[in-house]
Amino acid sequence: MNPSRATVVPLHMELNWMQRYVGEELLEEHQAGRFDRRELLKRLALVCGSATAAGAFLAACGDDGGGTAASPTTAPGTTAPATTAPATTVPATTAAPTTAAPTTVATTAAPTGAVLAVAAGDPAVRAGDVTFPGSAGTVLGYLARPAGTGTRAAVLVVHENRGLTDHIRDVTRRLAKAGYLALAVDLASRAGGTAKAGDGVTAALTNGSPADRVADLDAGHAYLKTQVDFNGRLGITGFCFGGGVTMLYAGSQPAVLAAVPYYGTPPSPSSVLQQAKAAFLVHYGATDSRVNATRGDVEAALAGKTLEVVVHDGAGHAFNNDTSGAYNQAAAVAAWTRTLAWFATYLKA
Repeated sequence: MNPSRATVVPLHMELNWMQRYVGEELLEEHQAGRFDRRELLKRLALVCGSATAAGAFLAACGDDGGGTAASPTTAPGTTAPATTAPATTVPATTAAPTTAAPTTVATTAAPTGAVLAVAAGDPAVRAGDVTFPGSAGTVLGYLARPAGTGTRAAVLVVHENRGLTDHIRDVTRRLAKAGYLALAVDLASRAGGTAKAGDGVTAALTNGSPADRVADLDAGHAYLKTQVDFNGRLGITGFCFGGGVTMLYAGSQPAVLAAVPYYGTPPSPSSVLQQAKAAFLVHYGATDSRVNATRGDVEAALAGKTLEVVVHDGAGHAFNNDTSGAYNQAAAVAAWTRTLAWFATYLKA
């Protein structure tokens, strides 16, 4: 067990790791002033299953009811790992082929005005909403591909705990503009999708088991196999909640050749990562102490695998999301450049 979670797990063993992660993030957002105590309790009750479970969760996190709780993933007496220098790279455990990083990034104008953004109408990309069959019914998604012909590798995109948002659609288009067939799977599909779930989307994402999330991504993989331009080589990337699910899926699906989680916590048990065949590039924000407290678990679970860890100086949690106040353009561009180089290395035919 990760000792940084020692104050959380024993008091609500019925919660899976996805529920714990989302619960901790909701508490952190409340502490940052993004919503009030009443809203926190409402959202936690949906995630934890009841108001009583939500109260137990808060008590386990050291919350005193005044909004001044300690960081929920750091137990008393536990120090989060020290942060590192700007975009510090921990060398890969297994030597990786050297690949020059792209010298340019997409700069197509989009509503956010962010340098990486690719507009929905970009002529270099064909994209739109899709549906496909899953083990529990219809799965929703967003598919993007380069406008040209030919076959290409595919990348699954796993969204944050807000579901399949316009930002994640943009990220999917970015991958398409870089030459990939990209599919963002709506992991709230079992609740009718992100739009239908509304404010309950975080609960929709954590209801059921982690195996349900794997099954829905497997449905996305199966759908990609029906696309005539898919060459069979599969990668995955994800953010926040999706960073943890990216790790889970790479450990569960041997077809994944390259995995790039952004600021996610490992699945529980983290030993699932030992089954991964993928090469991992893992991004962290240097000031994201809650997630960084789990970095040691990720590195231990991936020991002996192809692994590179990058810690972006001055960046916090969700630094890639250019629609949020946490956006850090320098870190986002640096991370994206490395991400594309990683996929170019490990997804090349």
